[in-house]
Amino acid sequence: MVMGTRQRAVAAAFAMAVLGLGLGGCATGLGGETYSRGEARRAMTVQYGVVESVRYVKLEGTKTPIGALGGAAIGGIAGSGIGEGRGAAIATVIGAVAGGLAGSAIEEGATRSQGVEVTVRLDNNQLMAVVQDDKGEDFRAGDSVRIVRDGSTTRVTR
Repeated sequence: MVMGTRQRAVAAAFAMAVLGLGLGGCATGLGGETYSRGEARRAMTVQYGVVESVRYVKLEGTKTPIGALGGAAIGGIAGSGIGEGRGAAIATVIGAVAGGLAGSAIEEGATRSQGVEVTVRLDNNQLMAVVQDDKGEDFRAGDSVRIVRDGSTTRVTR
């Protein structure tokens, strides 16, 4: 089946919409105020302490197949409009590979976020560092905070 210019444009727009929905669905909260559904109604340990230091860090973005597959679909569709016969087939493959690489990079960049490493001196004098999304909590040395954890997840809150 040979697609016309209009059909390719519609297919590319559809692929972009699917990619956008996929990227939005991958976004997860990594801040102190975000809990997963599985953490509800589960007992957690709470400790108190004082912030010793705060350091800003970058949290890398997600790397799921969604970005690569969406990019490959768009690149393949775009490449299929170049040339005829074997040339079109080669352009489709090259477009799909390039689109897949670009889509993966776009997904990682779009989901990258600013994080914060908060080092806390607990009431038992132990030091603990926690990295989480920077959601504007504006932690500063000397602030009293709570450490909430359940074995696999730890967060710093006020």
